[in-house]
Amino acid sequence: MKNVIFQDLGLIEYKKCWDYQEVLFNATISRKISNRKNSNYKEVPTNDYLIFCEHPHVYTLGKSGDSKNILLNQTEMASRGLDYFKINRGGDITYHGPGQIVGYPILDLDHFFTDIGLYLRTLEEAIILTLADYGLKGGRIKGATGVWLDIKDPKKARKICAIGVRTSRWVTMHGFAFNVNTNLEYFNNIIPCGIEDKEVTSLEKELGEEQNISEVKNKLKCHFSDLFQINLEQQTSQELLERSIK
Repeated sequence: MKNVIFQDLGLIEYKKCWDYQEVLFNATISRKISNRKNSNYKEVPTNDYLIFCEHPHVYTLGKSGDSKNILLNQTEMASRGLDYFKINRGGDITYHGPGQIVGYPILDLDHFFTDIGLYLRTLEEAIILTLADYGLKGGRIKGATGVWLDIKDPKKARKICAIGVRTSRWVTMHGFAFNVNTNLEYFNNIIPCGIEDKEVTSLEKELGEEQNISEVKNKLKCHFSDLFQINLEQQTSQELLERSIK
């Protein structure tokens, strides 16, 4: 099985984690380019990573998003202690905050499968299987990346996990945001993912009580490992993080 480095960075500022992703992402791409230029020599293998974290309250707008979907101006966001970033993933506006499992796979898909659609569906499947562990039936809505509940009833359908990624040379970054114990009131300040007629939900809301987020993470890691057929190698995060983004 392929070894993938796993790091749980805990609660970390969005920009700091984004910078860290960029370091890993760019290093992987550079190594792939170097390997191809030096084809007469033994290749230096690329590393793969899965990062879990939570962020302080922040809104992020993808490169295909519409800034009109955030309903606060810069002054209002600042007065409420909210950060806001336009970033280089796909998708529209979303919210990150405490109680949400944010997952950033930095994978060289040459190690797995070179199919972005399949990659997105596999991320969704990891969330769907985790929801099933809690007795919830997650699913997909055509044309709307992410994981939803009650997909057969348009009036009740609600999103529990948003997904937005960036890829280059089959290397991935950014990823998914799974609402576990998330304060959903923060979604009232945006039109989540640019979809006006659908609500957002969380595991806590659906089950009626706060969930053990460490337990949810462990279940999600198991499903991710099975689907990608990998072995997650726990690595101390802080030292590598500090060294990488000095």
